[in-house]
Amino acid sequence: MRLVHLDTVGGIAGDMFVAAMLDALPRLRARVLADVCAVLPTSVGTVDLAEGMSGAVRALRFTVALDHPHDHAAHALAGYADIMARIAAAELADGTAHHAGAILKILAQAESRIHNVPLDHVHFHEIADWDSLADVVGAGSIIAALGETLWTVSELPRGGGLVRTQHGMLPVPAPATAAILSGFAWRDDGVGGERVTPTGAAILRHVGAAPRVGGARLLVADGTGAGTRDLPGLPNILRALIFEEGAGENPSDRVAVVSFDIDDMTGEELADAAERIRQCPGVLDVSMAGAVGKKGRPLAWFRVMAREDALDAVRVVCLQQSSTIGLRWRIEERVVLAREERGGGDGPRVKAARRPDGSVTAKAESDDLRDARDLADRRRRQHDAEQGVAP
Repeated sequence: MRLVHLDTVGGIAGDMFVAAMLDALPRLRARVLADVCAVLPTSVGTVDLAEGMSGAVRALRFTVALDHPHDHAAHALAGYADIMARIAAAELADGTAHHAGAILKILAQAESRIHNVPLDHVHFHEIADWDSLADVVGAGSIIAALGETLWTVSELPRGGGLVRTQHGMLPVPAPATAAILSGFAWRDDGVGGERVTPTGAAILRHVGAAPRVGGARLLVADGTGAGTRDLPGLPNILRALIFEEGAGENPSDRVAVVSFDIDDMTGEELADAAERIRQCPGVLDVSMAGAVGKKGRPLAWFRVMAREDALDAVRVVCLQQSSTIGLRWRIEERVVLAREERGGGDGPRVKAARRPDGSVTAKAESDDLRDARDLADRRRRQHDAEQGVAP
């Protein structure tokens, strides 16, 4: 699965998000610009992507150059319902309207709570301009085009001071931004001003950006989007880092490994205990091996692998279903190959795995071969099934 990490060096706003993502993924530019143009009146102005500098860093800027910047008609779509209707009426690429609408709803719900007005009466003073509507639609188009994606974000710069709004001077972060990003990590780098805008906040909330996702991945692209302000001592940029799973590997995850020894249960009891532990929700695998313990006694050594969040339940079932009086456990990182189940129907199911070099290996499901007449028939059917999957 793709992972996008947003590095908020200078902060995040809607235009910075669009610029950074289109810098990293230029193949999306035609789609996104077409969607933005479709939602804007032709008389508004020109949508532009331009390279420039922010501090000492090259970056892309996403702007709408208004033909009539002082035209009050540019503010006619401040109402939530009006903006949603305009997006719904535009001819947009698949998924764009859904994601743009979801971003707007997050903003509207925050404004509704802060100003104590019904949702349908919310006016977006923060996105009243056409260029801000372009940011929302551009972001929605990018998110839709990427499909299933994991998103992470660095700590957010808090900024400071006051920002001028239609409601007067308000503290930074703006009330809508703070409401949307409750639960996110913030940092104070000593640079004031508005560093995270409400639109940038709504984008982060919509994609579910997390602090981090563990596991090794390949960095395949990066892009940099610049904001409109100059910041003292650092570039006002948002950097997007695009990662892919490494050559057929799934992301690493963390598993709990529980182990214990048994020297006073019969073979039948051990087999029954192993099966009961295996049925515990969250258990991924149960292994049992023979060994020699203290005083030369034969013993059975258990290893139980489970999801990390199931550790408490697994410990209980191990103590309940076996005669052990103590457990050991640890948390381990693991990497597994990307796998999928193929076949079935008249033949056995086959598990196909993609190796790091891109090759595919296959293994027929043993349970589906139980009705084979003999060993030769089993191996023939296994071979035929696996050859039908692996190139």
